[in-house]
Amino acid sequence: MTPRVLIVVGLFLALGGVLFLSADREPQPRGVQEAGTSTPAPPRPPRPGQVVDISFLYSTEKKEWVEAVAEDFQRQHPHIRLKLMGRGSLDAAQAILDGREQPTVWSPADSAVLRMLASDWATDPTRGPLFAETGEQAPRPLVITPLVFVVWADRAEVLRKASGGGAVSWKVLQKAVTSPQGWPAIGGKPEWGFVKLGHTDPTRSNSGLQALLLATLEYYGKRGGLTVADLLDPRYQDWMKALERGVTRFEPSTGTFMADMVRFGPSRYDIAVVYENLAIAELSHAQGRWGELRVYYPALTLWSDHPAAVLQADWVTPEQKAAALEWLRYLQSRPVQERALEFGFRPADPAVPLKTPDPNNPFTRLAPHGVRVDVPPVAEVPDGPVVRDLLTLWSRVLTSGR
Repeated sequence: MTPRVLIVVGLFLALGGVLFLSADREPQPRGVQEAGTSTPAPPRPPRPGQVVDISFLYSTEKKEWVEAVAEDFQRQHPHIRLKLMGRGSLDAAQAILDGREQPTVWSPADSAVLRMLASDWATDPTRGPLFAETGEQAPRPLVITPLVFVVWADRAEVLRKASGGGAVSWKVLQKAVTSPQGWPAIGGKPEWGFVKLGHTDPTRSNSGLQALLLATLEYYGKRGGLTVADLLDPRYQDWMKALERGVTRFEPSTGTFMADMVRFGPSRYDIAVVYENLAIAELSHAQGRWGELRVYYPALTLWSDHPAAVLQADWVTPEQKAAALEWLRYLQSRPVQERALEFGFRPADPAVPLKTPDPNNPFTRLAPHGVRVDVPPVAEVPDGPVVRDLLTLWSRVLTSGR
């Protein structure tokens, strides 16, 4: 073989080696993990000039706040294209589980719903955890709001007297709604008719689920530690079934439900179980229409902590994770947290005060209507399987025969 031929062959071999090494080091598609690994891909900043699409699936109670602050975020972060999707917490959880929704970030109203989805998701051993347990991508609260009673003031006084002069009691409510005598059974006026209690559908709306949890905890005299065995007690089931029969209708949305209470007055609802932020939003509309509408805090309440988590599913790429963290850092920034006050939320940032010199601050302006800065003791959120069984019980037993 001549020297010239050897040189040509050598060149071809060298070129082939370069091509082989290049192919071997070719990066995998975004969001795909190397074989044999189980660690989720870490966040990866986008390349210069790259626009990253992320979707934010959130509970509708915070729609006005989210939409208001999202406009500023988009102006400040042109490299991120944000898609907002408002949906009821329980509907959203089921949609994610079924694969009908594949968001980058999910923010239900309550950690109880998030835990329930995590538990349901883990029943399939072929997929990893849906949420990170630690670090920036783990669930974090955005805003908080407690569950409250909203009651027409004249009816509230009767309920409080029947409850011993303290907070409105679930046991007194149960007695009132189950009595064939209606309001006179607990000292109310005959012209008020039957006691009309309202809360949302707990299989679709988180506030309805929280109402079930609080009523159950009061029945057992507990602040936490609710078990599946508690739910299977026939005496409890009979008590709870009678309470739920007194609910006028089960609305799918807390916002729509609260607006209807103001729109139709006590002809439709005497007492409503809603989030504090929605009560704040509607209180000023109610005054002068049907009498005074007031907020009352139960002896034991539940926080809606509106956790937000970057999903660890295979449809979320490293670039999307990085962009999602920018969005969450923005929502937790001091100016955005302060703006949450305008919409009746309590900021998740404890450094942001609730009382301010601003005359429009609802925690100052609406104090005469029962809105308080301090809240009663807060119940413990049960484990995901307990929440799932409570919803199953409600669907199969508590509302049968309605």
